[in-house]
Amino acid sequence: MNDSNLNIAQPTPLSQPQAITTPSMDIRDKVLPSRALPVVDLGPFLQGQANTLEPLAKKWRDICENLGFLCVINHGLSPLLIDQMEQATRAFHALPDSEKLDLHVTEHQRGYIPSRATMLKHSTYEKHTKLDTVECLVIATDYPIDHPELLAGKQFYSRNRWPANLPKFQHVVENYMRTVEELGKKLLPVWARALELPENFFEPYFEEPYSYFRIAKYPKTDFVADQEFGLGAHADTGFMTFLPPALEQGLQVLDEHGQWFWPQVPDGALIVNIGQFLSRWTNGRFRATPHRVLPPRQNDRYSFACFINTSLDSEASCLPTCTSGENPPLYPTQSYWSYFQWYMKNTYSHYGNQ
Repeated sequence: MNDSNLNIAQPTPLSQPQAITTPSMDIRDKVLPSRALPVVDLGPFLQGQANTLEPLAKKWRDICENLGFLCVINHGLSPLLIDQMEQATRAFHALPDSEKLDLHVTEHQRGYIPSRATMLKHSTYEKHTKLDTVECLVIATDYPIDHPELLAGKQFYSRNRWPANLPKFQHVVENYMRTVEELGKKLLPVWARALELPENFFEPYFEEPYSYFRIAKYPKTDFVADQEFGLGAHADTGFMTFLPPALEQGLQVLDEHGQWFWPQVPDGALIVNIGQFLSRWTNGRFRATPHRVLPPRQNDRYSFACFINTSLDSEASCLPTCTSGENPPLYPTQSYWSYFQWYMKNTYSHYGNQ
């Protein structure tokens, strides 16, 4: 199939949120409700206890068909691992700007993106007129130097770029990414059974997963104007996202009724949400939930979202349990490589300006 000839459908718009501000108002002063995210205990399933998959999958299904945002406990990521990644994130962003800019983002979407260097050009959920304040280092699957697609120069098949003066940074980041990717693979039977598919259904699609990692800093800001965000409203691109809660508040989530809210997450939990590639695969049955980040007031905010995706060449056709005569497929068969390239080109203003 020729990806360049795909007729790629736009994501279906959700209910539009109400206007959240006036031009003279700091948008962080807008009072929004708080809501506890659904909590899922992974412990019994990950420990291999009998008869745990089906009830877990049912709860997973109920959440993914509605809010689409949840948090998991007893997930296997140690507090030490998360703290090491937190410290590595702070160490990277403490580097001089010149050293970070030496790693400027490439066409393969790896490297450093400075603050106010990009914004969402098109958002189904909200108008964006100002550059995002976030700065981040993007790390992704490190393909072997003899990988055929890397040798051919195909986009996204590349090697990571690492800071020269942080000798332990690469080890910490790779260890964290590997652990999260292993967790994602362990949960593939849960995703499959939540969609009434054989529990090994997704395994062939993850033989060479393309995972990527945004190691981010949201600088503290005295005043935030209308349409200015740390990271504008968006839904993630891929299959599943894992995110430890940041120490500073900032994340907001759009609920099923178009209302923004502050998510409440228990100590030690990981936030999990769905990406658009999976949502399209399910014909919209599972919700890729919009979210955004407001800049902090008092202290810089650090976060490290890890996105676990299929192999780049995996092709997704509408799942058989997500279509019927009355509910035909909404999207064409499409590889993740094609969708990711289209999304980046049409969504982020920095794309193509490397």
